[in-house]
Amino acid sequence: MLDGAVRRRLEPILDRIGMALANHGVGADMVTISGLLLGFVAAILIAFESYLSGAAFILFSRLCDGLDGAVARASRKTDFGGFLDIVLDFAFYGAIPLAFVIADPSANGLAGGFLLFAFYVNGSTFLAFAVMAEKRAMTTEVRGAKSLYFTTGIAEATETIVFLLACCLFPSWFPALAALFAAVCLYTALARIVLARLAFQGKQ
Repeated sequence: MLDGAVRRRLEPILDRIGMALANHGVGADMVTISGLLLGFVAAILIAFESYLSGAAFILFSRLCDGLDGAVARASRKTDFGGFLDIVLDFAFYGAIPLAFVIADPSANGLAGGFLLFAFYVNGSTFLAFAVMAEKRAMTTEVRGAKSLYFTTGIAEATETIVFLLACCLFPSWFPALAALFAAVCLYTALARIVLARLAFQGKQ
C-alpha cells in the first residue's frame, strides 16, 4: 500500500547509488545475494535475541533489495536477475519469522507458524497472478518497471519491513503483531483472488 509513495521518494537516490555501483563493476545479482546474506545475519542475531542488531541488518538487507534493481537499470536487466530477486526475497521473508520462533518457541511458535502460513498463501497468489498476467500479455508499472506483473495490496514490502522492525523493537509483542500482520496478508491474498476472478474469468 505504501510502496508507491516510498518508491517515488527513494528511487532517485537508489538510482544514483546504483549507477555508481554499476560503474565500479558491481553486478545486480551480487547485490541481490548480498541482501539475502545480510538478511540471514539478521535472522541469526534475532534467533540469539540480539533484536536491535537484527533490526539494523534487516535495514541493510532491504537496502540491497532496493539497490539491485537500480544496478540492473544502470547496467543490464536479465530474466534470471528478476527470478533471483523474487526467490531470495521469499527466503528472507521466511527466515525472519522463523528466527523469532527459534528465539522463543513457546511464546512465538503458534503466531510464527500462522504468519509463515499467511506469507505462503499471499506469496502464492502474487506469483500465480503474475503467471496468468504474463500468459495474457498484461503489463503494469504501478510499482515501477518490474520483471513480472506486480499486483499491489495492503501488505507490500514497506509494510512488511515496518512490521519486522516493530517486532525487533518490541520482541515481547511478536505474537500479537504476527497474528495481526498474518490477518493483513490473508486479506491481501483474498483481495488478489477477487482481482484475479475479475481479470481472468473471461476469454484470453
